[in-house]
Amino acid sequence: MALDPAIKEGALVGYEDQPVHSEPGALPPEVQAPLAPFKGREPDAPKWFRDAIAHEPERTFVTSKGSKIELLTWGEVGRPGLLLVHGNSAHADWWSFIAPFLATEYRVASMSLAGMGASDWRETYAFQDFAEDAEACAQAAGLYEGGRKPVYIGHSFGGSQVFYAAVKHPERMHAAILVDVGFGGPPPDSPEGKRMLEEQRQRIANIPTADRAQRVYPTIGAALDRFRFMPPQVAGNLFIADFIARRSLKRAPLEDGSGEGWSWRFDPNMWNKLDRSAMTAMTTEGPPLVTTPLAHIYGERSVVMSRRSGGQPSPLPEDIIEIAIPDSAHHIMVDQPLALVAALRSMLAVWPA
Repeated sequence: MALDPAIKEGALVGYEDQPVHSEPGALPPEVQAPLAPFKGREPDAPKWFRDAIAHEPERTFVTSKGSKIELLTWGEVGRPGLLLVHGNSAHADWWSFIAPFLATEYRVASMSLAGMGASDWRETYAFQDFAEDAEACAQAAGLYEGGRKPVYIGHSFGGSQVFYAAVKHPERMHAAILVDVGFGGPPPDSPEGKRMLEEQRQRIANIPTADRAQRVYPTIGAALDRFRFMPPQVAGNLFIADFIARRSLKRAPLEDGSGEGWSWRFDPNMWNKLDRSAMTAMTTEGPPLVTTPLAHIYGERSVVMSRRSGGQPSPLPEDIIEIAIPDSAHHIMVDQPLALVAALRSMLAVWPA
């Protein structure tokens, strides 16, 4: 499998979209700071993209387990329902230029997972709680009112949540589509897991923790200069990277009290707070029984998928339907958005039979 040629051999890339620190020069400039050359200016975007984002969603919040969960919706209630789930440290607007293409035939909802986007932060995060949040959003968005249960579609970390819900709550969904999902790497107590944890401990000097606050940037341009994807990759379309990055930011007080700056919206301690025990228990003895119709769309150059081809165990069923998107790394909606739309439309039209 050919990987992104801009990623140097031996560079720390992490698993899925877990934040990892990289020293200056460890990654090429187009990976480390893809938006820096624009100095805060928005890159030019094609007409199809401008038209798509002009279809503004209805923006609401749903209360689940005592937290406010951000919910975006498109399309008419009464059509078959689709629930879109983003990756880690991301937000519901990662789907905002994809959803309008689906909303012509479906009632579409995109949620921001707890701790991300405009959703509330929590003291702990757990797979079983994300599953309950997804159900609350599906109910609130009217995704069950189209004559069948909704189809869940999840990218990366969000795909792991969709997979967990598909195994544990098949009664809640018609089918599930995973988009480039690697399931977070090896077990932490395995030799490979221990090695990776030690490497990451040595490289997290600039990642916020409970006693080290998340950085506040004086201007939006300064914040955009720091944006990059996890796992690291070249942005296939810089106008999409810019759109995503701008909606990843919020206003925050500057540390010196002189006014407001910009900070990232996600909970910087999310990975430290994440309880994986339910997912680990479900997959310890090998792939779990999956009765929900399941499919997987992945990027042909994805570093996440390269580990599976190298022998990393996967909880996915051996007979799962899989579609490779050519010339795409992990973040398919950034690299090949229209190919992703075409794959989703085609699959939803005929599957599950």
